[in-house]
This record gives sequence, structure tokens and C-alpha cells, in this order.
Amino acid sequence: MSNRYICDSLNEMRSCWKTRNFAPILGLIEDVQSLANRMESALEDQSDVLRFREMRGGLKDEIIELIREKNKLNKELGKDVTPSSVKYL
Repeated sequence: MSNRYICDSLNEMRSCWKTRNFAPILGLIEDVQSLANRMESALEDQSDVLRFREMRGGLKDEIIELIREKNKLNKELGKDVTPSSVKYL
């Protein structure tokens, strides 16, 4: 699919009006609707990405805190505490 903008389709609709040739109008309406749907979908995807990034940051903090708590409990039990995989977060 080629990169096409809604403005291009709207300009073609304006040309149809100027020439009073309405034969391609239905196809152009479908084209505009398809492009607008793609745009809406992309905006929703961007919103999801931002939300998931925020969630990831909170989960990383929670994992680090749980690893620290685990190491603290292991020290209290006298177990050997090895470096955790915090660096991979």
C-alpha cells in the first residue's frame, strides 16, 4: 500500500466538484474512511505504548524492591546472598 494522505483524497474530491464529475466520489469516500481508520488506530497504539511504558517502570521498581527484600531475608536466614539479576532490568 502506498503512502497516501487524507488531504490527497480530499483534494481529488474537490476536483470532482469543480469538474462536476462525481463518478469517483464513492471510491474517494471509502479511501478517506480507510485512511482515517488507520490514523485512529495508530493514535490508539501510541496511547497503549505510553501506558505500557509507565506500567513497566512501576513493575521494575517493584521487582527491585522484592529482590532487596529477598536478599534481606536470605541474610537473616544465614544463606549466601549472590548478586541478583537486577542489572538485566
